[in-house]
Parts: sequence; C-alpha cells; structure tokens
Amino acid sequence: MSGFLEIKDSCTGCGICVKTCPVQALSINDNKRAVVSDACTLCSICVDSCPFQSLAVHHSFGGNEEQLAKYSGILVLCEMRNGSPDRSTYELLGEARKLSAGEKEVSVLLVAADPSDAPEKLIHAGADRVIVAEHSSFEHFSTEPWSSVLTHVITEYMPEIVLAAATTTGRDVMPRVSKILDTGLTADCTDLKIDADSGMLMQTRPAFGGNIMATIVCDRTRPQMSTVRPGVMKPMEIDTSRIGEVVSLQVTEEMTRNRSKVLEFVPSAGDEVDITEAEVVISGGRGMKNPENFSILHDLAHLLGGTVGASRAAVDNGWIEYPRQVGQTGKTVQPKTYLAVGISGAVQHRVGMQSSDTIYAVNKDRDANIFQFCTEGFVGDLFEIIPALVKEIEKRRG
Repeated sequence: MSGFLEIKDSCTGCGICVKTCPVQALSINDNKRAVVSDACTLCSICVDSCPFQSLAVHHSFGGNEEQLAKYSGILVLCEMRNGSPDRSTYELLGEARKLSAGEKEVSVLLVAADPSDAPEKLIHAGADRVIVAEHSSFEHFSTEPWSSVLTHVITEYMPEIVLAAATTTGRDVMPRVSKILDTGLTADCTDLKIDADSGMLMQTRPAFGGNIMATIVCDRTRPQMSTVRPGVMKPMEIDTSRIGEVVSLQVTEEMTRNRSKVLEFVPSAGDEVDITEAEVVISGGRGMKNPENFSILHDLAHLLGGTVGASRAAVDNGWIEYPRQVGQTGKTVQPKTYLAVGISGAVQHRVGMQSSDTIYAVNKDRDANIFQFCTEGFVGDLFEIIPALVKEIEKRRG
C-alpha cells in the first residue's frame, strides 16, 4: 500500500505498539524508540493503542486533481450465496453499468473458495473484468481476509468508485477498508448519480430517521466508496453474448491472515424467509391489531406464491419476527407485487418498498400516506377485504 507509518518524537519506547501489532512490524531500538519494518500493513492498530499519540499513518490516496485523475473505473464487491452471486451483486452491476455510461470500466472482485461458473455469470450480468481471489480459507466470510484482499485490489487497480451491498458483509468490510485507505464512505445509499459538471459520485442516503435525504460527495480522496441498499437498484438484463476478462489474483499468506476462526456455519432454520427474494410481498402494519391476525396474510401469501412482511410497528409490538421487517431499519424489497395492509405509509416504511413494480394498499383511513404513492388503493376494513379476497381466489381456483 502507498503510505507510511510516522513515529513522532514523543515516542517513549514503552512497547505497547509492539505488543498490539498483528504482523510484528514494530520493535524498540537501542535508543528506546519504536521503529517500523517493511512488514507494516498500515492497519492503524498501533496508532489507536499508543497512549502518547506518537504514531500516525499517512496514505497517498488523497491529493490534488492530478493525483485523483489517476483513478478510473468502478469496482463492485461480489457476495456469494449457495455457490452463485447474490442478487444484490447483480443489482450493483446494473447500477455500475448505468453510472459508467459506457465510458468507465466495470470490474468485480470475487472472493471465494470455489468460484465455479460465477465469473462467467458476472460478465453476462455486466462486468468487464472479474478479479478472482480463490483460496480454501475463503469458504465463509471473515472480516480481516476480505478487507485485506479488497484493499490490495483497490491499491493495484485504483478504481474511482467502489460499491458493495449494504448487507452484513458490506457493512463490515467497507468501513474497515475506507479507514485503511483514509478515504470517504457513504453507507446505506438509495440513489447514486454522476454529477454532469464535476464528474463526482453523488451519493444519496436517508438521514435523521428517513425524514430527509442527504446527498454526499467525496471530493478530496479516492476511491469514492458506497454501500447500497439491496433491492433498490435494478439489475441489467442477462446477456450471454457478453465477453470480459477474468483475472486470477495471487493470494498471499498476508491476505489470508485471520485472528478469528470460523468453527461452524449454521444456516437459518425453520420457516424464516428472505423477503428480499420474493416476487410477491404482503406486509401488515399496526392495523393488524395482534399477532394472530397475521394468519390471514399468510393465507393470502400462500395462494399468491408470496411471503409476508411487516412494518416496524408490527415488529416492535412483537407480532412478527424482525427478519420480515420492511423499511428504513429493516430490509429493502423490490417485488413485482407489494400489498400494504393496515400500514400508514410513513417515509421510513416507504424507502424500503417504493421500488416495487406494483404497490397495492388497504387501509380504513382514506388520508393515510400510503395512498399518496401506491399504484392502487382500497379504503376499507382489512378484516373484511382480505378474507373476502382469499375466498374469491380459492373460488376461482376451484
């Protein structure tokens, strides 16, 4: 990495930094002063541990316009699920292609124990280049190795923009890497645009509980890094005729170094669902009144081949489990059909489902916010409408 670790004159040679360094890059010389070797990765752990503030990491990622101009292209961090790229990765690729406008190269970093046919799928989905970091230790996600690999790739390829999904993986890795590179990061974005005049990435995200939308610009350092809400962006159409470059990254021992160890991977059990993958989502809100009433939504979802979601109010009341929550503090969904039942339509819920193809709403309050942006709205008692709808579907299906 480009940069250096500064040892200031205030160093007392106490040795605390030596004990905390994970790569044994620090030692104390005869003059009772810390010295650093070439093994230093600029991780900044020693900086945080020094009680005298005698250490400082300096990177060369920022700079003047000439230095910033050296960065080009877009890099997407791929997440894998059951051996294939996750839907969120396809969404990011679609957004990256839109941002590139045919002028920027779009690359994908694939960290996996067995890439299989994933590189080909990523190229068909919009990637110009797939950088494959393959190693047996990458079977399950772990923060340090992924951060090390991503940092190395950014340093080598110098992308202007780096995108990752705002999942548990992206929210873990991206802040760590942005700190290592001493650059900016905008988390949980719902909209990305390239400013026509400056060429900067305009990163928009909800702020103050979703009451306002803030647009953030990283104008002094590179790369410009963003995590993006899954379900907000649209993937591009798969084109099996697309061709691209597949590059194998030489994985070093340093990249696989990990202070934690995965003992066991336990997948979610029971009927817990991922509402972000469903094409039909039927969500209940405060109007459902109690947990037992969600059974009518489950009946309707079963008939329509969908799944049940919920507003934060329903989850906070303990009526339904958190993995089904849609909205600012839950999940973002993008189904073909979204039905909001007994949900007022506050902005915090809206940001989690507004990208649905078709939005239906049932609410007895004709002034509810949900009617301002839904495709079709029905004013009435949900306990009359939903059971009647279930009976009608069952009747028509015999």
